[in-house]
Amino acid sequence: MTTLKAGDVAPSFTGIIQDGSTVSLADFAGKRLVIFFYPKDDTPGCTAAACSLRDNYSELREQGFELLGVSPDPVKKHQKFADKYDLPMPLLADEDHSIMDAYGVWGPKKFMGREYDGVHRTTFVVGGDGKIERVIAKVDTKSHAAQLMETA
Repeated sequence: MTTLKAGDVAPSFTGIIQDGSTVSLADFAGKRLVIFFYPKDDTPGCTAAACSLRDNYSELREQGFELLGVSPDPVKKHQKFADKYDLPMPLLADEDHSIMDAYGVWGPKKFMGREYDGVHRTTFVVGGDGKIERVIAKVDTKSHAAQLMETA
């Protein structure tokens, strides 16, 4: 769904993560950042994807990746999710969908014959120069980390 592609400048953002602090794209200048957009905390697919990243967190960091999850859930829900699954990466609350809109991952979806607006599970790898290196539109929730390490 996103129109962003490799080589595009990543849209800047600022938001609140699960511990109540503020994070922005500028905080990751000079680093490779994985921004993974996901629909909802503590659901089977989202939990599988987050735990895949958690289980491979050290290796991903060794390969130079910083990680940031983004969903429309509120900060308190992110904190419960992070605590329950011991997630080491920050989770940003995008309740107004402004970041998701900027990255083109919020929009119409269909599930069981019903159409609604929601998050299209998508991962972006942003280089230290602020440009998108890779877009993963078809995230494999169980082996999300392996998909990222293919780009390392």
